[in-house]
Amino acid sequence: MDSIDLYSMRESYNRQQIMLCFNGPISRSLIEEIGNALRNYLQADHAHPSAAMDVFGVYIEMTQNIRHYATLKGWAEQDAAATVVIARDSDGHYVVSAGNLVEEADGRNLLAQIDKLAGLDKAALKAAYKEQLRKPRDESASSGAGLGLIDIARKASAPLVASLRELADGRAFFSLRAVI
Repeated sequence: MDSIDLYSMRESYNRQQIMLCFNGPISRSLIEEIGNALRNYLQADHAHPSAAMDVFGVYIEMTQNIRHYATLKGWAEQDAAATVVIARDSDGHYVVSAGNLVEEADGRNLLAQIDKLAGLDKAALKAAYKEQLRKPRDESASSGAGLGLIDIARKASAPLVASLRELADGRAFFSLRAVI
């Protein structure tokens, strides 16, 4: 293995205002520990309490979705890995990004859902959230009630941005970005 240039990584992270970065298998206890570190960082950064709660909530939703998906698929630790980055943008907003391997078809469905949500304003997102809450939950469905993405979109100050990088094995790498 080549030597890792930690100084260059540090400088790159500082330029991009990356506060927290994780890449690897993600467990429930690790989600909790990173969440504690995130809370401490936001407190030290003097984040407004509502912004800090939204950043934390989006981080939890994204990482739990990744963990749940990998568990549902029964994937090995390496395939169940997540990449999570929390940063600041040039306007001072917090940016929560997360990515993971998905089946390509699942990724395309997610992109379609996110594209639909991106066209909704705050009032329409609130209505969609309430409507989804009222729907009976299909116990045989492989995913949750669909509230998570709507909740992330409601907390975001800009439309969600997602991408899908197709891989050779029928899988893809799905990335989601929320600006808080």
